[in-house]
Amino acid sequence: HLRANDRPFNLSYRYANNAIKTSKYNIFTFLPLNLFEQFRRLANAYFLFLFCLQLIPQVSSLSWFTTAVPLILVLGITAVKDANDDINRHRTDKQVNNRRVDVLVDGQNEKWMNVQVGDIIKLENNQFVTADLLLLSSSEPLNLVYVETAELDGSVSVCVRVCVCACDDSVYLSSGEVRCEPPNNRLDKFKGTLTLDQQVSSLDNDKVLLRGCTLRNTEWCFGLVVFGGPDTKLMQNSGKTVFKRTSIDHLMNVLVLCIFGFLATMCTILAIGNAIWEVKEGSVFTAFLPRENGIDASLSSFLTFWSYVIVLNTVVPISLYVSVEIIRLGNSFYIDWDRKMYYPKSDTPAQARTTTLNEELGQIKYIFSDKTGTLTQNIMTFNRCSINGKAYGDFCFLFSLQKTDKVDFSWNQLADPKFVFHDHSLLETVKDGNPEAQTFFRLLALCHTVMPEEKTEGELVYQAQSPDEGALVTAARNFGFVFRSRTPETITIMENGRKVVYELVAVLDFNNVRKRMSVIVRSPDGRITLFCKGADTIIYERLHPSCSKLMEVTTKHLNEYAGDGLRTLVLAYKDLDESYLGEWRQRHHEAVTSIEDREERLDEVYEEIEKDMMLLGATAVEDKLQDGVPQTIEQLAKADIKIWVLTGDKQETAENIGYSCNMLREEMKDIFIVAANTAEGVREELQIFNPPGFLIYGKEKISTACMCQTVICCRVTPLQKAQVVQLVKKYKQAMTLAIGDGANDVSMIKAAHIGVGISGQEGMQAVLSSDFSFAQFRYLQRLLLVHGRWSYLRMCKFLQYFFYKNFTFTFVHFWYAFFCGFSAQTVYDEWFITSYNLVYTALPVLGLSLFDQDVNDRWSSRHPQLYSPGQLNLYFNKKIFVRCMMHSCYSSLILFFIPWAAIHDTVRDDGKDIADYQSFALLAQTCLLVVVSIQLCLDTHYWTAVNQFFVWGSLAAYFAVTFTMYSNGMFFIFTSAFPFVGTARNSLNQPNVWLTIFLASLLCILPVVAFRFILIQLRPTINDKVRHKVRKEALPAPPPRRPPPRRISTRRSGYAFSHAQGYGDLVTSKRFLRPLKSRPALFIQKDSVLAQNEPQHYRTISEEPEGSMSP
Repeated sequence: HLRANDRPFNLSYRYANNAIKTSKYNIFTFLPLNLFEQFRRLANAYFLFLFCLQLIPQVSSLSWFTTAVPLILVLGITAVKDANDDINRHRTDKQVNNRRVDVLVDGQNEKWMNVQVGDIIKLENNQFVTADLLLLSSSEPLNLVYVETAELDGSVSVCVRVCVCACDDSVYLSSGEVRCEPPNNRLDKFKGTLTLDQQVSSLDNDKVLLRGCTLRNTEWCFGLVVFGGPDTKLMQNSGKTVFKRTSIDHLMNVLVLCIFGFLATMCTILAIGNAIWEVKEGSVFTAFLPRENGIDASLSSFLTFWSYVIVLNTVVPISLYVSVEIIRLGNSFYIDWDRKMYYPKSDTPAQARTTTLNEELGQIKYIFSDKTGTLTQNIMTFNRCSINGKAYGDFCFLFSLQKTDKVDFSWNQLADPKFVFHDHSLLETVKDGNPEAQTFFRLLALCHTVMPEEKTEGELVYQAQSPDEGALVTAARNFGFVFRSRTPETITIMENGRKVVYELVAVLDFNNVRKRMSVIVRSPDGRITLFCKGADTIIYERLHPSCSKLMEVTTKHLNEYAGDGLRTLVLAYKDLDESYLGEWRQRHHEAVTSIEDREERLDEVYEEIEKDMMLLGATAVEDKLQDGVPQTIEQLAKADIKIWVLTGDKQETAENIGYSCNMLREEMKDIFIVAANTAEGVREELQIFNPPGFLIYGKEKISTACMCQTVICCRVTPLQKAQVVQLVKKYKQAMTLAIGDGANDVSMIKAAHIGVGISGQEGMQAVLSSDFSFAQFRYLQRLLLVHGRWSYLRMCKFLQYFFYKNFTFTFVHFWYAFFCGFSAQTVYDEWFITSYNLVYTALPVLGLSLFDQDVNDRWSSRHPQLYSPGQLNLYFNKKIFVRCMMHSCYSSLILFFIPWAAIHDTVRDDGKDIADYQSFALLAQTCLLVVVSIQLCLDTHYWTAVNQFFVWGSLAAYFAVTFTMYSNGMFFIFTSAFPFVGTARNSLNQPNVWLTIFLASLLCILPVVAFRFILIQLRPTINDKVRHKVRKEALPAPPPRRPPPRRISTRRSGYAFSHAQGYGDLVTSKRFLRPLKSRPALFIQKDSVLAQNEPQHYRTISEEPEGSMSP
């Protein structure tokens, strides 16, 4: 309940204001909230606990900095990243909230965030709609408002909305009250009432302008704010923002829990060993190492347990999470920098808006796509036609890639210069006065609901409710039949330069059951004609028997058009006599005014007059796909990715696009349509046929749909799109990707594992909610088959190697415990423990994870089958993890016992003993670092200069740091911190030490090489086969662009007409018509801040005097 311009009254209801907020933090809450969120991660909380343990002297066997430094580094890097993301969100919110709009209260120019429910605001041409508005008044003569809904549904066609008030002083409305439904997400529904001067008027969706639309071709309009900010339908459809995590993240959480359990088991074993050792052997050492008071074997065992928790903590290294974030960030940059995903026409590069989901792109099983603006450009072009049995336009269609002369329409001063046609014979036929051709284009110029505008003299703009109609009327315009103006009673066209005014007797409106539209007109010479256009199956049933031969020829043409994916309509006409028309109009009036069964009675009256019509021909309009859509879908299908199209369009349009995109193919003998609304009804329909192609109309059984090669869901709402995605996520446990371009796709994009937004002329709502964005659908192929597959492969290699090197590092501690009295003594030097993950092995594994590729991008695109292992999660899973642990266990046994045996009772060349703890520690850590470096080299498929530098540089850095830290100078300066004085030069100058390193490396690496060789010979993977092929063949050339092959269609119809019911009533309604007259301006006209979004106007035309041009 709200009142116009009564802020105190409206504020009492505490309606949401018009400000939006998508940010998470402010300057005061950032630090506590961000730290709270970070410590909710199990690993971070675990390392905080370890840090606290290391502060206890009785427990800690390692210095506190070994955990504190990595932990602070991780928290700092993550905090900076989160702060940067939230700053960007603040900027976006500020940009939107600070837009300005004129408000009627005191003539103020307010910021969007200060607009309140109940305010009356003024919008100007090309401005975004501030909030959900009830339209009050506009500058248009029919009190209409033209809006572009690209932000809502991706459609760039202009829609018409109707203002509530026809009076000129409606903007002074101050006593009006509105009662309406509460905020909801239904874009196509609105119910309410307006009470003005004790008169109650009903309100529906046609009288409401939604936030996200753009005012087009309308000088100004006034609207009453009904919903603001988060209550608007745009924001209601945005869905709940959830934190998306990859399947590898979930697996890592499970593995970390398993590792914690394994760590606890190892520590328990070692603690028990300590208790046994203390009882049997420890008493012997009390003379040298006396126990503290109150310390017995059981307490010592308890403290040892926690000491080993600290020593063995590297099984879950904190550097793992830092490295994962760096790898994801680096792979995101590759997407941003990819010039092959850059769209120069709109200067739009690909963008990874989320840096945490890259590897998920390599595991996608289901793609959910919008149609309008995503698969198609939403641009209709008149390509071909059949008139009186003769086909036109074949020349230009078959040889579209060759240079052909365009038809010259310069003789027609009213022609649209943007219209392109190549078949000259059609123009010659019209110019020669062929009666069928002239009637054909006369029908196109008369039978429609297009609204013409002439803002200034000679500037003609067509406002078509559907792009189909706009294409047909524009075609008639260029061929000499220019639709010029209309009133509720007349239609004025220019026929080859001659002005002709037709009386509009009746409009038989389109609906989804009739699948046709008719108009009855009276020409100036008194001839009454019914013109009809519609689906071929519908029109053919209503033709005169004499049209049978023409119908056969036209059907042949229609099959060709349908095979080429064109959208077809059949045109027919019928001459009427005056007496019959008078009787029919009487019956029509009775049907219109009837209270009961009005729709049924109207259908009967329409059926009565729409029969025995004469066939004129057929039109073929191309709903232009984006470049490369069929090829992209074909490649993705070869990668075993299932594509579902979720569209709000009707069944015929969805089916037509399915064929155009190669989703539905001719080898699919039939399309199975499920239209039932109950589970029992669906079950009965599914028992009839089990299809390869599946068209869903209404509710469906998800398990059956997932078995199909292709699924198209039509007539779905934005919420239902998200529900379909959630059903597949829930029941199939598969990775999903949603791609769209409008606000009606936002909930679907947020519901899927990966959301992709199409950016460009169709609006930015989907992009703002997406994880990745680019300008063309075809880039999805490269995003998944190249970047996605590489990211998944690199991440899996990283995890395998990372767990291997850290388990190997840690297991050596475990074996050493049996030789040091379970005293929690570390094998390695403390500085090596600190630097192992942060310095010595960090860069080589990052090089592997950022630059490695099994095959290059062209081979990846040429062999989509390479993508399938990611869908099956073959590269990293629990089985692979156990294999890594077993490999690490074997390597650690070699790396401990070979150096231990080699250095036991060993002497130097000069006879001096080198079998001390420090020398053994140096030898063990050197063997470890050499082995893990060789293992990384074996895992690397693609070597770059950076990889070489990282591997050899890290080894060089290790020896340089070791000799420095074990030098006399460091010992004299920091005696307690660097106790390993002289160990490096004492050990590494001995040949037997280097022989031990070589022997340990050989024993660790040889079994790996042998196992991999045997595996490739016996069970080669698809990757092995392709890599073998790469070595034998040259680099594949990029595929040539070829015209699509002509298909022999088995389809019954190519009909698909994107028209809505109700526009027939609009164009014949008198209650919206009012005379043009000037109004007092309440606000000074200002240039819109969005002036760069100028509408597309036809060129300036001037009306010629009658008879100035001969037909």
